[in-house]
Amino acid sequence: MMPANALRQATFALVSISLAAFAFEPALAKTPPSERAARALHERILTLDTHLDTPAVVARPGFDILKHNDWKTALAQVDVPRMKDGGLDGGFWVIYTAQGPRTPEGLNAARDAGLMRAVVIREMLARSPKYFGLALKADDAAKIAAEGKRVVFMSIENSYPLAKDVSLLQTYYKLGVRLVGPVHFANNDWADSSTDKAEWGGLSPLGKELVAEANRLGMVLDQSHASDQVLDQMLELSTAPIIASHSGCKAIYDHPRNLDDDRLKALAAKGGVIQMNAFGAYLKALPQSPERRAALAKLAAAYPNLASRSQADQDAFRQARVRLDEELPENRATFDDFMAHLLHAIKLIGVDHVGIGLDWDGGGGVVGLEDASKVWKITQALMAEGYSEADIAKIWGGNVLRVMREAEAKAQK
Repeated sequence: MMPANALRQATFALVSISLAAFAFEPALAKTPPSERAARALHERILTLDTHLDTPAVVARPGFDILKHNDWKTALAQVDVPRMKDGGLDGGFWVIYTAQGPRTPEGLNAARDAGLMRAVVIREMLARSPKYFGLALKADDAAKIAAEGKRVVFMSIENSYPLAKDVSLLQTYYKLGVRLVGPVHFANNDWADSSTDKAEWGGLSPLGKELVAEANRLGMVLDQSHASDQVLDQMLELSTAPIIASHSGCKAIYDHPRNLDDDRLKALAAKGGVIQMNAFGAYLKALPQSPERRAALAKLAAAYPNLASRSQADQDAFRQARVRLDEELPENRATFDDFMAHLLHAIKLIGVDHVGIGLDWDGGGGVVGLEDASKVWKITQALMAEGYSEADIAKIWGGNVLRVMREAEAKAQK
């Protein structure tokens, strides 16, 4: 018979070994719900994406948004059939104007281009009233979706087409715009860009007027593409919460377009929301081969001013791009890379301050999330993480609509 002391020592050793084995046992992989279960929940909630660059595609000669288009060959990620297939109710359709010269000629051209892009969106609505509905208030979205239509909010990415005239914002408001971002890749007369050398130290004097006018009208302000200092100043000056319509987390990938944890917390503290993008180059480092970079530059040089060229030229460009991607494949981010940013933001600032803005048709899309037909996968992944239907409904649209309602209420006062 083993002495009592030796028995205690042996028992302690066995328990220690068992605890050590338990401590080092790998965590069990989370089992995602079935596609059927995920789609069922996804269809019950209102799903809005806050950054659809699709109006640029709608403007192409020959493009039909009511038909199913292949994302690889058409270089288009959103159309009505794929929105229905993926369960995307709609979102914010972007009036995007590339930054050009800040000369009288450049400003006039930008002013015209912005208004014409707004016309493209309104024409899409007028041509297809059975499929689209214009939303002018937050509460319009659910009503439009209940009718089986796709929700069309309008937004401005880059205030360059305001042509240094803040009063033009009211014109865009009357056209239906409810979200405005001051800047894009380069500084302009309104603000510093996150991807340019500081010029104003944040907002310019005109940019501060823009904040006040957006508040007066009840338009939501958009930080995406603006510098960190612009965010700081917008949070200080705006009487309503703001959003970042398509951004990421600097803690996951240190890129100027992404927000650091302290600024994410500041955004949330003022009631704002970060809408997570799926632009691969902002999700992780994606070095491309010198051969691919050279081929892309050569292709772009062969088709300058592509948006204004003939349908034949645009078709030829897309065919050449498809061949290039086959011969020199792109190094691409994945769905897991996207989810890493989304989950970090949710865990840091909570489900009330995170949303979705994938940057479709503006460079967004990753392996496993290539076009609008795949967006239900985000719901599936969130369900696998244990988030409730109420949580997921906030992320997919509830949060941005709450910000809109607050902006509307402030404007009424």
